[in-house]
Amino acid sequence: METFNASNVRQEFSHFIDTVVRDKPLTIKRNRDYIISFSMEHVRLLLAYYRFHVRYVKEDDGSITGSLNEIDVVVNGNNESDVNHLLAKELIEYAQEYNDEFSYYYNSLNRKSHFPYILHVLIQDNIDGVIRLLDA
Repeated sequence: METFNASNVRQEFSHFIDTVVRDKPLTIKRNRDYIISFSMEHVRLLLAYYRFHVRYVKEDDGSITGSLNEIDVVVNGNNESDVNHLLAKELIEYAQEYNDEFSYYYNSLNRKSHFPYILHVLIQDNIDGVIRLLDA
């Protein structure tokens, strides 16, 4: 990938952003650190396959319990639509917490793999976008 020094990016920041958004991803190097910059369109494409698989169980009382395969989230509601809404709310809450405490969650062996899913939740515009990430 094309790599730019951080000082050059700083001097031509607008050009750098325009290239990333309209043309292609670029890499920034500062000392030994590298950062890859993507447009939101590129990120959405990269994350497209990070979806949530829902398992529904009809309970004896007629309610529905829904759980996710990828992340330990379980909710109970009156119907599948209700369950999906509740799962999306829980995912948004978890994603915000994961992002707020990123070092803790990302460096936890059992939660590191959640990162692309969390990012996919965080880039959604609203709860409906998160609901659309749920596959039953």
